[in-house]
Amino acid sequence: MTDPIADYLTRLRNAIRANHRVVEVPASKLKKEITKLLYNKGYIHSYKFEEQGSQGVIKIALKYHPVTKQPAIVHLERVSKPGLRKYTKSNALPRVLNGLGIAIISTSKGLITDKEAKELNVGGEVICYVY
Repeated sequence: MTDPIADYLTRLRNAIRANHRVVEVPASKLKKEITKLLYNKGYIHSYKFEEQGSQGVIKIALKYHPVTKQPAIVHLERVSKPGLRKYTKSNALPRVLNGLGIAIISTSKGLITDKEAKELNVGGEVICYVY
């Protein structure tokens, strides 16, 4: 596997399309931080890190609307890829869905959203868009 972040996003996307409640993904530090961001912004219901062997697993409980059963995550898009990295300055940060979605950005301050990066006046690598 050459792009573990794309694999993580694809597993989430496939689980949402299949209306699964829980999805398991192999753990890494970056995936854990992305999961924490998704939880803090209300895109997933809960998460749990489990140590299994050397790598571990992240169990993510997906969030759906109680009445309409629509998923909280409508779209996941990988932006910066291993073959073509996408970096942005603090004054040119992307706005996802006119401010309704989030862009996850890897900065010198850690993994943060586009709004937090704008407040801190830092740029970095745009990992993905979520809305």
